[in-house]
Amino acid sequence: MARKVADVMWEMLAEAGVKRCYGIVGDALNPVIDALRRNGKIEFIHVRHEEYGVFAAVADAYFSGNPVVVCGTAGPGVTHLFNGLMDARKEGAAIIAIAGDVETKLMDTAALEELNPYKFFDTACLYVGRVVNPEQVRAVVTTAILTAVIDKGPTVISMPGDIASAKAPHGSSHEVTIPAAPVFRPADADLRKLAGMIEAAKKVTIFGGDGCRDARDEVLQLAATLKAPVGYSFRGKQWLEHDNPNAVGMTGLLGYGGAYKAMHDADLVLLLGTDFPFSEFLPGDDVKKVQIDKNAKHIGRRTAVDLALVGDIKATITALLAEVSAKPDSRFLEKHVGETDSFHELLQHYVEKGPGIKPIRPEFLTATLSKLASDDAMFFADTGTACIWLARYVQGGKNRRIFGSFSWASMANAAPNAFGAQLAYPGRQTIALCGDGGFTMLALGDLLTQVQRKTPVVQIILNNESLDFVNIEMQEAGVVPFGVDFKNPNFAKVAEAMGAKGIRIEDPADVGEGLAAALAHKDGPVVVDAVVDSYALSLPSHIPFHTAEGFTLSLAKQVLNGKMDSVIQTIKRNVDLV
Repeated sequence: MARKVADVMWEMLAEAGVKRCYGIVGDALNPVIDALRRNGKIEFIHVRHEEYGVFAAVADAYFSGNPVVVCGTAGPGVTHLFNGLMDARKEGAAIIAIAGDVETKLMDTAALEELNPYKFFDTACLYVGRVVNPEQVRAVVTTAILTAVIDKGPTVISMPGDIASAKAPHGSSHEVTIPAAPVFRPADADLRKLAGMIEAAKKVTIFGGDGCRDARDEVLQLAATLKAPVGYSFRGKQWLEHDNPNAVGMTGLLGYGGAYKAMHDADLVLLLGTDFPFSEFLPGDDVKKVQIDKNAKHIGRRTAVDLALVGDIKATITALLAEVSAKPDSRFLEKHVGETDSFHELLQHYVEKGPGIKPIRPEFLTATLSKLASDDAMFFADTGTACIWLARYVQGGKNRRIFGSFSWASMANAAPNAFGAQLAYPGRQTIALCGDGGFTMLALGDLLTQVQRKTPVVQIILNNESLDFVNIEMQEAGVVPFGVDFKNPNFAKVAEAMGAKGIRIEDPADVGEGLAAALAHKDGPVVVDAVVDSYALSLPSHIPFHTAEGFTLSLAKQVLNGKMDSVIQTIKRNVDLV
């Protein structure tokens, strides 16, 4: 049988390291999927919703380092890919989307399911290629692969069915050469300028993000040399928190510890590989700031900086260490590490009292989960209060990993993220901390996919019958919460009916036993329906005035609107926090 265009495409993708393709088959995509079947080297992961498949692929690609393919058929199928592709762009995951397309003779005629891939995918993707001639296949596929792998983001190959099934160009080469990631750092003159700023500063603070992923040892060595506190964004937590004597926690609305004050009390702040988006938590013009990032577009857009340096964090810090001398005074470091220790003691309030409080406090639930989970567990959080509890109560470790839609902030990512990670690392503990809104939005349908594949993913649902984080946001804005409540089923019974293991935890005395049983189950997915306190409130270590003002105004409005009982319960349930 003569090789077809789609055969060449899959051969190139397999050669580039693609091991899995997530998606749903159908009409315009059929010739593409038939070629995938013939290829036999790439596993097809049939999901129930394309968006679920992309979120799974994002975690798969982010942690494995391999490019991952997703697919959807023309029109509605590919539009379902969009949200996950945006997440891939924000989180830096090498995703290649194969988009089904109408036949070339129908293009630009408003045909059924036709859309313009260039316009539609432009916001989400780093490259969009539309194959309208068999002679294009090598160039388009090569560009899509290299862009995704080198630039760490999503690309699209739009493939009409008639082109996919057309005969491949005679003698067409499908070799793909992927270069090693380049290592680059700022010029020597700029490094000397940075070293001079560090020498002149008595108090230096480091704030790191995901760009420190491969530079943990170098950043900690620099911190030790400079006696510098080390704060981190949510994306930087897993790389910089564990086993770090200089760690001072996070800032922002999820914040804990001394990170906020360490940055604002410093003479100089080094922003390393972070695009932290909440500018109101970053220091102003009275503190000098240096930002280092391999992506120049990140520099200076969140806060004004005194020195902008483009470079890989590992290579840059390695070169910088030779230029700086040790600082002798550790009082600044000790002060903010002490503040961090004090805040951690405060965080234990509902952990220690948790066994005696019903409904279950999410702090107690998450802290117990952290203790019971394995040393190499992978944790995933839905956007919302699940992120708060994960950030504060799941302890990191050398081999533990955390992930979520931290930069795009989509709902419903945790369960598919955990599913993708389980396929990339079979048998490893993959744990999704799910909001009840997120779970019912997307994860419930594809629980059937997990059952079919017997993937041991542990999904813990924070069942408070509310979009809890939205509720908090409304109170911060000073308005009465509205439209955030809903009714839930017994998720454990639903899970059992679908073929998964279901565990419902209503009493705090059952938390340890229930979570241990979930983590021990290896014969397929587990759904833990944890009925948690809907009034649980988490406040950051630093509360901006507008946030405190908003809460006060919202509580007053709730009283005036006849919701005094709700106000009283919020205060009673959060003693020592408000």
